[in-house]
Amino acid sequence: MDHVRSVPFSGVSIIPVKIISGENGHVLHGLKATDSSYVSFGEAYFSTVNFKKKKGWKKHTRMTLNIVVPVGEIGFVLYDDREGSSTKGGFFETQLSRQNYCRLTVPPGIWMAFYGIGVRENILLNIASIPHDPSEAENLPLENDQIKYTWR
Repeated sequence: MDHVRSVPFSGVSIIPVKIISGENGHVLHGLKATDSSYVSFGEAYFSTVNFKKKKGWKKHTRMTLNIVVPVGEIGFVLYDDREGSSTKGGFFETQLSRQNYCRLTVPPGIWMAFYGIGVRENILLNIASIPHDPSEAENLPLENDQIKYTWR
């Protein structure tokens, strides 16, 4: 049985971010250099995931992720296999959307997968601490022998 935590792992945070409503549109904050979860800036990119589709598993060795979901709704599953971690072997799940507009910060060493919940377009923005470098990440298929997660 999956061990799913209701609070994030050490180093992982979910911080509500401000939406400033305006008559002609809205401003959706992402990350400020003054935020406690800010490490550095490497690059910002958008990723989409279709309804009921899944992406992952990926674990970065140096990159800190700072993720917001301005469009649609996306579910995130994190898995902790860090040596010496009190939450080793545990899972953490959360969902982000405009209605739950928060920034998910994931430090290096945590596995992550995500899936599309919204029936229309689902878009995330990752404000990464370093530029993309394929040599600093590990990937696993969704079904594997290392991460025993039961997908719904």
